[in-house]
Formats: sequence, structure tokens, C-alpha cells
Amino acid sequence: MIKTHTSYQQFFKSAALCGVALFSLASCGNRIASETQNSNNTIEYWLTKGDESVKLQKQNSFQFSDAQNIFQNIEIDDTQKFQTVDGFGYTLTGGSVEVINRLSAAKRKELLKGIFGNSADAISVSYLRLSVGASDLDSEVFSYDDIPAGQTDLNLTRFSLEKDAKLIAMLKEILTINPHIKIIAAPWSPPVWMKDNGNSKGGSLKPEFYGVYANYFVKYIQGMKKEGITINAVTPQNEPLHPGNNPSLLMTSEMQKEFIKNHMGPAFKNAGISTKIVVYDHNCNKPEYAINILDDPEARKYIDGSAFHLYEGDISALSTVHNAHPDKNLYFTEQWTGSKGNFNEEINWHMKNVIIGSMRNWSKIALEWNLANDADFNPHTPGGCTECKGAITINSSDSYTKNVAYYIIAHASKFIPQNSVRIASTQSGSISSASFLTPAGKKVLIIQNEDPEPQDFNIRFKGRSAPTSIPGKSVATYVF
Repeated sequence: MIKTHTSYQQFFKSAALCGVALFSLASCGNRIASETQNSNNTIEYWLTKGDESVKLQKQNSFQFSDAQNIFQNIEIDDTQKFQTVDGFGYTLTGGSVEVINRLSAAKRKELLKGIFGNSADAISVSYLRLSVGASDLDSEVFSYDDIPAGQTDLNLTRFSLEKDAKLIAMLKEILTINPHIKIIAAPWSPPVWMKDNGNSKGGSLKPEFYGVYANYFVKYIQGMKKEGITINAVTPQNEPLHPGNNPSLLMTSEMQKEFIKNHMGPAFKNAGISTKIVVYDHNCNKPEYAINILDDPEARKYIDGSAFHLYEGDISALSTVHNAHPDKNLYFTEQWTGSKGNFNEEINWHMKNVIIGSMRNWSKIALEWNLANDADFNPHTPGGCTECKGAITINSSDSYTKNVAYYIIAHASKFIPQNSVRIASTQSGSISSASFLTPAGKKVLIIQNEDPEPQDFNIRFKGRSAPTSIPGKSVATYVF
């Protein structure tokens, strides 16, 4: 029997094209095998240059070859499998919704389909982060249970998602484009009446309201579910060690452990909620925050994993937590690009650290920060971020601009769907890499070259080599 990857029908069709009878198939077997091998040899790739002359543009494909050279090798090994990927994307802030809604109906539809769709010109974003209540990139501070000063609402009778009505409407539209998108949500602050300083900025959750706040999460998840929106995971607090934002909250590791172990975890269990609880959600300089909580046997039974940002520390902190608790998942949930940023520096730093770095250190997701804002980096709360640059700038009702964060995520989201698995790939010199096996059996390799000069290299897979070159300060995604 001739060994090819074709089906029997394809095999007989190829034989007919050779002009031979069935009994003489062997005489054209070499041709069939050669054609099959050639079809599997082709590598397609998309390139972005740091100088912005090329942005996510498809290049001429190339092939595996038996030719010898002295190039450095990037070896891909699909027998070594690591974490399953949940997706890539952004935070859909209230501010993002506000500015996207300024577009005309046609432009708005074009933008959303281009981000979340799966057409040839879309980038297929598959994961979103939400704020529970306002983030600092909403136009105002709010929670879902705001009441007059001095009052409390222990039964949460005044809880309402009305402030997020426009966000919910946009999420429903996104779900019609991609019904499989996954969502993680985090609060920037509880309702101020639950806090020891009575203020949206800083302070801590009063211990007597731990149980009420746990039920607040339950009502949020149930309320979103009634709208047809599944919250796949939540973190108890965005950046719990940064109480200087507006809104914000200080929640130490011990506080979070107590909250999850004796309140949030049991409340989810009693309500039959399967939404995952993910701890920390802050910088890579404090992996001990997550490890401390996961070391507690009672707390850890409610916890799926931990989440990280990279404004401080090193991305290897994710592996530090993985090594301490290899049965728990890792999530990379936020990194911003700024108004004063340089495209060349940001595309290369973020691809090396946020995309490749987080994936090589066990993360299931990689998210950039804000999806969209206007040309003045609005809206934001009083005291919120004034320099955060969205992946998209909304210029007018019929115009928007794709910024660096768009391309950072696109180089992964467009090619690596949910349930892909990271597989082993080597790195060499100035070249960083991460590789994946998709559910359809495609191999995807992301490469970043931090050297200013072009780098020649071979993509090596199962004994075959494909020589290629990547320009200096550039990123590329290869698919075969």
C-alpha cells in the first residue's frame, strides 16, 4: 500500500489523473506521494515590522526543503504538549462601549465583525475581560448597588445591572458574531458602603460585609446569565495591591484567602455556580500572593488558578506559581499600551513578554488592556488612566484607527483558536518563539526578532527544515 495522507477517493482520483488502471497504481505512486508531500510542505505567514511599513500582511509562502544551510534552528515538537489555550483579546470597558457606539451603524458592525468574526480579514478575538461595575476607563464611577451615604443593603434588594445596559447590549451583539467567546470579569471596587473608608478609591472591604459581597458576585453572574451572557471566570479584585486608582480596593493575600475560603467559594457552591474563581490579578512581582492562597487546602478547593499583569516583575512568575501548584491554571489578564508609546518598542516588547512570554509560562490567555477609546484617550473616571491607548481609536462616526494593541493580539488570535494546545518550540539568539497545535491539526509558530538586523533561521519539524528570514525588530506568525 502506498503511504499517503490522502483518502481512498483522493487516491483513486490521483490514479485516474495519472492515466493508469487500478492494477498499475504503483507506477504513479511516487507522483501521488510527492504531490501529497508538497501540499503538506507549504508554510504560510503574516508579518508586522516595527517600523510600521508592514502590518499583519500575508507574505509569500515557502516550503520545507532537504537543502542544507548554516542557519539557526527553531525546532517544533508536537509530542511535547503543555496548556490548552482559552483565547486572546482585550478588556471591553464601559468606555470602549461608549466610543464604539459613536460609530455609524454600518461602521460599528464592520468594526465588531472585524474584531470578533472569523472571515479572512477578521482577527477572531476569542476572549474578553469585563469590569464588575465601573473600571477607571468608564466615564463615571458606579457599582451595581449604589445607595445614599449611611445606608446599607444587606439583602442586595437594590442590586441592578442597569448601568451596564449598553455594555450588555454590545456583548449580545458580539455573541451573535462569536457565540463561543469566553469572558473573565473583575471588580475595581465593591459598593462604597461595604468599604472601611466609604470611598470608591482605596480602602478595604469590611469583614462584616464579606458574605454580602460574595452574594453580590452571585447576583452579578446570575444576572448576566439571564441576559444570555456566561461569565466563565471572575477574580475577587483587580490589582488588589494598587489602592490608588479610582475606583480601587486594597485586598491583601490574607484578606482574599479569607474571602474565598469562607464566603465566595461556599456562596458559589450553594448557588450552583460553575464560574471559575481566579486569584490575585496583579503584577508579576508578587507570585507569593497567589501561592499563599493556593497553599491553603480549604481555599484552594474553590480556586481554578491565578491571574497576572506585567507592570512590575518578570513573566517567569507565572511558572513560579505553576511549579508550586501545577494543577492550577494561569491567566494573563492585562497589559496596557500608552499614549506616549512607540509602535516599534511596544509591538516587540508585548509580543516577547505578553504573547510569547505568557504562553511559554503556562498562561491559558493573553489579554491586552482597553479595546477602544477616543483620540484624547477618553473616557475615564476622575483619577482614572489618562494615557491608556485602546487597540482602536474612534475618530468620528465613520472613522477608526487600528493601534499597536490590535496587531499584538491579532498575531495570536487570528491563528490560534480556543482549545489549541501549546507545543514545544526552541528559541535561538534574538528570536523568541511559541508554538501551538490547533484543533484542526495546524501548527502555528509565533516568532519575534528583537535584534535590529534580519535573522535567518530554519523552522524544523519532524526532521524537515524550512529556511526563512525575519526582518529586524519584527514579529511573524507561521502556519502549516
